[in-house]
Amino acid sequence: MASNNRGNSNDREESSPFLSKRVVGEDEKKKLDVKEAATEVAASREVRTGAGFGWTADGLPLVHGSVVGEPMGRSPWNSSLLVCVGRNDEFCGSDIEVCLLGSMAPCVLYGSNVERLGSVPGTFANHCLPYSGLYLIGNFFFGWNVLAPWFSYPTRTAIRRKFNLEGTCEALNRSCGCCGSCVEDEVQREQCESACDFATHVFCHACALCQEGREIRRKLPHPAFTPQPVLVMIPPGEQTMGRGA
Repeated sequence: MASNNRGNSNDREESSPFLSKRVVGEDEKKKLDVKEAATEVAASREVRTGAGFGWTADGLPLVHGSVVGEPMGRSPWNSSLLVCVGRNDEFCGSDIEVCLLGSMAPCVLYGSNVERLGSVPGTFANHCLPYSGLYLIGNFFFGWNVLAPWFSYPTRTAIRRKFNLEGTCEALNRSCGCCGSCVEDEVQREQCESACDFATHVFCHACALCQEGREIRRKLPHPAFTPQPVLVMIPPGEQTMGRGA
């Protein structure tokens, strides 16, 4: 009798509908635990901005620039520093204009570059006039343009960061392998590049302005020629009133 009772109780437990529900509940609990563990691992990852990462067009550190996790490298300038005219393309006429302005009226070229870079009409005079004053004072007291580069070199840094262009240290490291220690650390590299921007404007001021002008004119339109939306009114077609049958 006892064995029969035990067999009946086992049959009742196996045929009980609550058994399947309990198993399903345990499976769901395990799935939730796995999802929570994955969420905690993803949340614990820190965004690193130290050495080994690139810089974005806005000058901010880039965490993962490619699919494999390698940093995105900077692109070279459209034209070299010591050239009068850039590439033989549709901007060739503009390059000649830039070369003439850089040689005879660098204040006009600098104001035009800043105006295009800021994409705000009216900034030309705000930068051209101070540059002209520093240009005249430097040539009058020191015999050469020694003050204006202190005022204009931040524009070169802004152009590099906006278009993600390589600086002098990175270009030297790519061509001849020097300045490798400065390129490895991002913060140190950016400080070195800013110093190189200043030195470029001091010793090759006209060439630096022309290179920046060629780069900007190929990538940014003049603010005055920005197309504006036009509202076109289309009259309705002819309407005829039909007669009922």
